[in-house]
Amino acid sequence: MHAGIYLHIPFCVQRCNYCDFVSNVAQEQQFAPYIQALYQEMALYQELFPDIIIDTIYFGGGTPSILPAKYIQGIMQQLQQQFNIASNAEVTIETNPGTANLEAMKLWKASGINRISMGVQTTIPRLLKTIGRIHTIEEAEACIAMAKQAGFTNISVDLMYGLPEQTMEEFKESVAWATTRGIQHISIYGLQVEEHTVFGKLAEAGKLALPTEEVSEAMYDYLVDELPKQGFNRYEISNYAQPGYESKHNMSYWQDKMYLGLGAGAHGYYLGKRIANYTDLATYQEAGKLGKLPIEETIELTAKEHMEEVCFLSLRRAEGINKQQFTEKFGKSINEYYDGVIPSLIKQGLLEDTGTNLRLTKLGMKFGNQVFEAFLL
Repeated sequence: MHAGIYLHIPFCVQRCNYCDFVSNVAQEQQFAPYIQALYQEMALYQELFPDIIIDTIYFGGGTPSILPAKYIQGIMQQLQQQFNIASNAEVTIETNPGTANLEAMKLWKASGINRISMGVQTTIPRLLKTIGRIHTIEEAEACIAMAKQAGFTNISVDLMYGLPEQTMEEFKESVAWATTRGIQHISIYGLQVEEHTVFGKLAEAGKLALPTEEVSEAMYDYLVDELPKQGFNRYEISNYAQPGYESKHNMSYWQDKMYLGLGAGAHGYYLGKRIANYTDLATYQEAGKLGKLPIEETIELTAKEHMEEVCFLSLRRAEGINKQQFTEKFGKSINEYYDGVIPSLIKQGLLEDTGTNLRLTKLGMKFGNQVFEAFLL
């Protein structure tokens, strides 16, 4: 049985104004006990799943690159001791410019990490300040150069659109910058204003000046057309890659594959269950001391919920739903379950049937949430 591992590192220099992930302003004395709790969680999962083969590992956060490199090295060594790691495993670390250096990157590479995902978000200095990022564009460029010098040949950059007071020209400038950095992967996300963030509070007070819906839509239309021209093919709603550089770990989320979520606030999926860990650091760490998995919530999917998830997660991918695989998994063809839904979506130009697959059209990608809602039974 193959699986992925997601490790959450919930520490940052400061929280970004749009972020609602589990993260804490870093204090160095927190690192060692947290890493020890991660080791305890690994050991418990190894006992639970002694025969799994790990083919993707993802260090997310927070800011994993804020940890001293010795801790990252130690985590990798512990993973290799506890689990059977595939020889061709993809191992990613999220990195924020300004929190890593060349020596650290060399140690990551020597430890088995082979992919870097870099949070840049925008190249415009005033927008970096607006969204609460701590780096400059010069530091982002230096970070990419260091990654290459350290031997990384699989580098991804994150960008955002729809930022407060962001103009179309500024967004184009960021896209052009990313496509000329010699990287292999670009993720681009529209800003989502979450309730308990700085932006959420500003929006509630009427003080968040977002681009108009028309401008945000124009930004979306631009990236969808421009990135493929520059050699970055769209393989998922928000992700673009040069051929062969699609994120294997993220693809596992959309392919109904098992993954373990390690760390405070991490989520996992196995044995038909969605698993959520404690978000509070102290509670998370105490569970490990007691020899218990730090699980705060377990949701066992019904057959209907499983089918719905398979549909809308698969539809996030450019290739969509493989009809034969669906039949093998659920016993009937997808048309039997969604006999009224599929023809309607095809008629609206949101879905297309290739014979082997059902997939979103270009218009369907744009209005994906509308399609996903239609697949809720």
